[in-house]
Amino acid sequence: MKANELFKQKLEVINVGLHSFKESLDKTGFEALDVDWKPSAGGDVEIVEMLDKFEEIKQKIDVDGANKEALNRLLSSKPKLIGMGKAIDVIPGMKKNMILHAGPPITWERMCGPMRGAVIGALIYEGLAKDEKQAEEIASSGEIEYSPCHHHQAVGPMAGIISPSMSVYIVENETYGNRSFSAMNDEGFVKSLRMGVFSPDVIDRLRWMEKVFYPALDRAIRFLSSVDLKIIIAQALQMGDEAHSRHKASTSLLFRIIAPAIVRTTHDPLEVEQVLKSIDGNDYTFLNLSMTAAKASLDAARNIDGSTMVVAMARNGTEFGIQVSGLGDEWFTVPAEIPPNALYFAGFTKEDANPDIGDSSITETSGLGGFALVASPTFIQFIGGTPQDAINKTLSMYEITLGENNVYQLPFLNFRGTPTGIDIKLVLEKGISPFIDTAIAYKKPGIGLIGAGFAIVPMEVFKKAMPAFIKKYS
Repeated sequence: MKANELFKQKLEVINVGLHSFKESLDKTGFEALDVDWKPSAGGDVEIVEMLDKFEEIKQKIDVDGANKEALNRLLSSKPKLIGMGKAIDVIPGMKKNMILHAGPPITWERMCGPMRGAVIGALIYEGLAKDEKQAEEIASSGEIEYSPCHHHQAVGPMAGIISPSMSVYIVENETYGNRSFSAMNDEGFVKSLRMGVFSPDVIDRLRWMEKVFYPALDRAIRFLSSVDLKIIIAQALQMGDEAHSRHKASTSLLFRIIAPAIVRTTHDPLEVEQVLKSIDGNDYTFLNLSMTAAKASLDAARNIDGSTMVVAMARNGTEFGIQVSGLGDEWFTVPAEIPPNALYFAGFTKEDANPDIGDSSITETSGLGGFALVASPTFIQFIGGTPQDAINKTLSMYEITLGENNVYQLPFLNFRGTPTGIDIKLVLEKGISPFIDTAIAYKKPGIGLIGAGFAIVPMEVFKKAMPAFIKKYS
């Protein structure tokens, strides 16, 4: 075509770049196709170089195959509650002088306020200290061994403390045979050990749980043989829960299953009344079970050579850490941050908040919580968002995950499966960080819960994990 004939043709424009260019053409009457494009990794040169090296790795090993296997193991897992026991008796590697905590490894000297408060409470509960002063002396003496819950197939919300005498749930992955554990969630809501509160009423409540609540639940669970946690979570997602910060439906479903068994196996009418009222009065009863179900499912996907799927995200209130399937038990950590979007109770502000804390982000790691936020518009409304915000947040998580859950489905998205299997490569490539529904604890011991909101996983943690992956598989 000759140059002078070119200008006689209809102008066809494809705009790649600023949307305002297309708007200018629209005003002049020209039609233009607007392409939503942005450079890989947002143009971050460091990340682009990582991704180039990653592509070289993919020529040597079957990363896609490894990720397919990891995702399949996560999706095909069947976590079931099979009983309860004392932590010292059932948790692998637990010792009499050991206290388990949330998040990556940490020492007493570096622990945040809420975690220190929970350790103090645990030492008083165990009878090792009579008061706060003595507990602090013991905690800092070197006599106590601190270890992450994750190192012992366990998880704990917020401070995540599990001490030897505490009663724990036992969850078994029926598909792969591995087990996971967590303490019970019934010592209180605002004022609780997991929030760093160690007041006498919290300790008394823990002792009641040990003597009355735990035996009643254990008898009931064993009478039932097992409780299918995956089915409960799947139903709850269709009833307004997102399985991290809202558990009203899941706790109610659990109550329907377990209440008749408690009545059948506990013969003291007063104890039956107390136990049933305790479950019914605490909408967060199911939180620890949701977490333990996620832990059992994700542990089955660990240690798959070449997989870039995240198998743990956890916070100890000082650091945020992740573990990756193909990188074994190594933690990649960065400083924990205060959740940027939050609603605080009256009298509290961001200045009072402790940085993000807890193992409960195991739910997001498995495709629940913030990844299923669209299932729970009431939760996002609680912190000032809109149903459309919930839709947008969930949709963005599909961009960084390997697949969709075949059981956990979202009614508001035409029953699409939840985005599942966080891929460190996709996070870096898309420039989208996972987000987490979270509670917020006061930065010093003794106050407890002061708000709730969203935590954004620091991108730096993925920028640490990718070089380790490249180094291992080069």
